Amino acid sequence: MSKFSTRLIRWHKTNGRKDLPWQKKRTPYKVWISEIMLQQTQVSTATPYFKRFIKEFPNVKKLAETNLDHVLSHWSGLGYYARARNIYEAAKIISSKHKGKVPNSLEELISLPGIGKSTAGAILALGYKKKAAILDGNVKRVLARHRKIEGELSLPSTTKNLWQISEKLLPNDQIDVYTQSIMDLGATVCTKSNPTCEHCPVNQDCLALTQGLVETLPTKSKSKPKPIKKVFWLIPQGPEGDLLLEKRNKKGLWGGLWSFIESEEKEALEDEFHSRFKTKYLNLKRLNKVKHNFSHYKLEAIPYLAELKTQKKYKNSVWVNPKNVESLGLPTPIKRTIEQITTS
Repeated sequence: MSKFSTRLIRWHKTNGRKDLPWQKKRTPYKVWISEIMLQQTQVSTATPYFKRFIKEFPNVKKLAETNLDHVLSHWSGLGYYARARNIYEAAKIISSKHKGKVPNSLEELISLPGIGKSTAGAILALGYKKKAAILDGNVKRVLARHRKIEGELSLPSTTKNLWQISEKLLPNDQIDVYTQSIMDLGATVCTKSNPTCEHCPVNQDCLALTQGLVETLPTKSKSKPKPIKKVFWLIPQGPEGDLLLEKRNKKGLWGGLWSFIESEEKEALEDEFHSRFKTKYLNLKRLNKVKHNFSHYKLEAIPYLAELKTQKKYKNSVWVNPKNVESLGLPTPIKRTIEQITTS
């Protein structure tokens, strides 16, 4: 066992995280769900979602037997909804091809939707205690600093180098403890900003620390200003106050979620209203602009509430009471807009 892994394992006994919900009665299934939720999401944000998700879907069988709407309703507000769609599709595959048991080989795991090499490694190491490397954001930062890897993390050459280091440092035993410890080190000590190097168990041979490079490593990619996407939303409201939502296509940012009728031009939205609802009457009430940040762009949406005198059924749409939408998968900006309506 390397000195690096020995020190981390020893450090974890007194300093590691042991009370996270996915660590209690740990199973490969819980590891899988937690690892997917923690992608692009902080522990504090993911924790309540994980608890609700596991309570509703305690195993692969339960998850595979439900429908996508139900899964998305338990993901609503967590963002990056492709993760939820992939979890659901993977659960159906695991249920049909693997008898409901999460696979225990790297090849079978990475063949499933939404599971990459690092997530697969975490499932193997934490769930099955099998020797496998991981390379999530925290581990990348720890290794880049400790070994003074100066290339941008997004570069394939840098990633390849870090994978080689990660695999080389693996211990032959206590792989689950080691894997958790290096993740914990990055999350609690070797943090993105203001790292507490004096508490690090491997600080004595950290090249970034000895050479004064902790604040500059990992090398940061040059950030570009995000483009702004401006849209208009039409929200039909029936005579009893119900709102009409429509399901978006499965592909795309909000794939499979419920949203409003959308257009990039207000005039096109009005034309859509007339053609869809077969009425010349149009009484639009403008609501407050909704802003939301995505990873690649900023959204600015101007919602318009449109009163209807009748409440008919429409394809791929549903009428909902604005005070009772918890059973639907709704993006956060849509939820915020509905809250405007209920409080106005």
